[in-house]
Amino acid sequence: MKRKLALILMACLAAAPALAYEPFVIRDIRLEGLQRITIGTVFNHLPVKIGDTLNETLGVQAIRRLYKSGYFKDVRLEREGNVLVIFVAERSAIARVKFEGNSDITTEQLETSLKQLGLAKGRVLDRALLDKIEQELKRQYYSLGKYGVKVSAEVEQLARNRVDVTIKIAEGDPAEIAAITITGNHHFDTPTLLKQMQLGEPSLFGGRNSYSKQLLGADLETLKSWYLDRGYINFRIESTQVSLTPDKEDVYITINLNEGEQYRVRDIKLAGDLIVGEDELWPLVSLEEDAVFSRRQSLDTTERISNRLSEEGYAFANVNVVPDVDKDTRTVGLTIFVDPGRRVYVRKVNITGNTKSKDEVIRREIRQMEADWMSTKLVSLSRTRLDRLGFFEEVNVETPSVPGTSDQVDVNFSVSERPTGNLTAGVGYSDSQGAMVNLAVTQQNFVGTGKQVGISIDRSSVSSNISLNYTDPYYTQDGISRGFRLYYRKIDTRSITVTNYLTESRGLSVSYGLPLNETDRSRFSVGYDNTRLFVDEYATAQDILDFISENGNVYDNFNGSLSWSRDRRNRRILPTSGGYTLAGVDLTVPGSDLEYYKLNLRHIQYFPLGRQTTLMLKGVLGYGTGYGGNTDLPPFQRYYAGGSNSVRGYDSNSLGPRDSRTNNAIGGDKKFIGNVELILPNPFTEKSGSTRLSAFFDIGNVFAAEDTIEFSKLRRSAGVAFLWLAPVGAMRFSYAIPLNDQPGDQIQNFQFTMGQPF
Repeated sequence: MKRKLALILMACLAAAPALAYEPFVIRDIRLEGLQRITIGTVFNHLPVKIGDTLNETLGVQAIRRLYKSGYFKDVRLEREGNVLVIFVAERSAIARVKFEGNSDITTEQLETSLKQLGLAKGRVLDRALLDKIEQELKRQYYSLGKYGVKVSAEVEQLARNRVDVTIKIAEGDPAEIAAITITGNHHFDTPTLLKQMQLGEPSLFGGRNSYSKQLLGADLETLKSWYLDRGYINFRIESTQVSLTPDKEDVYITINLNEGEQYRVRDIKLAGDLIVGEDELWPLVSLEEDAVFSRRQSLDTTERISNRLSEEGYAFANVNVVPDVDKDTRTVGLTIFVDPGRRVYVRKVNITGNTKSKDEVIRREIRQMEADWMSTKLVSLSRTRLDRLGFFEEVNVETPSVPGTSDQVDVNFSVSERPTGNLTAGVGYSDSQGAMVNLAVTQQNFVGTGKQVGISIDRSSVSSNISLNYTDPYYTQDGISRGFRLYYRKIDTRSITVTNYLTESRGLSVSYGLPLNETDRSRFSVGYDNTRLFVDEYATAQDILDFISENGNVYDNFNGSLSWSRDRRNRRILPTSGGYTLAGVDLTVPGSDLEYYKLNLRHIQYFPLGRQTTLMLKGVLGYGTGYGGNTDLPPFQRYYAGGSNSVRGYDSNSLGPRDSRTNNAIGGDKKFIGNVELILPNPFTEKSGSTRLSAFFDIGNVFAAEDTIEFSKLRRSAGVAFLWLAPVGAMRFSYAIPLNDQPGDQIQNFQFTMGQPF
């Protein structure tokens, strides 16, 4: 800035002699030297115009203003008769801003930051600004702990008075935390407090020791919250010192605390305008009398009561917990003050961004109605339902107040469409079916109507499938769905560990789905199936040969199914919380060639243990038997276990009863599978939206009709797994160690599948 002012003053002083002439009336103004800057821009900055009398004072002022515009590096005034001639030399324009060597801060972030400082494509180059930019970028890298960063700016002159600016960055390595010292902690030891922090001292296995100013700030807030949740309401951080060694490689952090004393809750009162009865509000209070005070429970209480009030239309209620601290008894009385505010109703529900999906497809998922009281619960539920459709990359909602009113809002949903059609032709691999070839055309949002249409052809060494599917999720306005399916399926088990047989099936079905509430749904279907069963009398299990002897090998069956599901997951793909339950019965109706039924139960639950860690529990039960003229399940309807989808570490479909002649698995009438997975942070990437790393424990088996499910017969395994939702399909890798394998079990430690639906 000083340099700029100096240049302006020098220009003014130099101009003074040139203007040391008699004042004159300006009859015309001529500009010389303009290249990119418009004439109008120059005149906007001039303090004189045609017809004005130019004197020395106005001349100096004109030069000063043109310099201050930032467009020119030289300005000179001359007089030709009564014509004012202005000679200018423009500053160079920035053609491009390039970055080299940046990785921790993205190019987009750097461009945004420098644009705010005035350095961007199309701007005029101010060389004095480059020094400021270098210092600002160093400051940003210092906040990341990279104190050895080097930043330099290079300017390359181009034709037509343009320049390229290249910002070269040598980020260097972050400073490592050598030690963290905490003082003033009398109630909790330092190791306990360090466990609450993201930053940490060097460990035997490394990691967690790179310094970051942002992480330190977050850790200090975490410590404060941790103490407040344990009753230390007067806790404060007195000071924090961060010391850097001369070589800028090591950081020493000292945190000085004042814990204060622990307080308990003396009493709790409800006050204010209790438009909802106390009998409804008290169950929402997480705090308890004579318990240690917790800020988390206090915030949880205010949130619960606010949400309850919003269901009555009081969307902007204020609920505050007012403390009454008694230092002598170390207790705190709490008054929960409720101010419901004005009741608010929705004027309009607006939708934007749906370039493909029809309005009705979106509106039928929205539970907040126009001209009704606003409910934050219904607005949130509406957003969740839109997310679950799978049609949109992003769903956002805003509730701005209507101008000029105090009791009206608009609910504005904005969506970003994602491609819902898919044409795939590829190959895959499964440990249970070997190499696979797939061709599929699917459309989850056919011409924006929300209807689902698909045709797929799959072929592997084990199976061949052709299917045509159509589903209308809103066959009626009440949300009853209807779907049709045509299929052809061929299964040949000779290449796997299952007893040898071949089936050819063809059929069709129609299904209906009925929503019971926001999370529960029932579904029933009816259909026809024709199956032919072929065997090799020398390689097929005797019980299958006996089955054909009794029932023949061609079966015409009329099928029915009834199921109930409950979906409370936070999302369908890679969920991290909530659960999913599916219970159903599949059967053939009386009069079919084969009469049997199968009962199935599946439940999966996700428990978030932290920001990036989740515990998953899954259980699967199955039972099937014949009825009427049949006493057993058909061989091709039996349950199998082992492999990537059940008990990993054992070969696919290899567990359970075996044929005494071939030792191949023949399947069972009862099935039990249990899986426990600890889903861990992905060490390879910060973004885990398409990957999942986990450690697991599997247990399960299948059993014959006459056998009982005994714990000692359940096979168990443990290992690690990695899932990647790649563009070509889901890839699943697992390595498992069987924990109680028995003689004859077929072990397969490493298992891999690709291209299978997830």
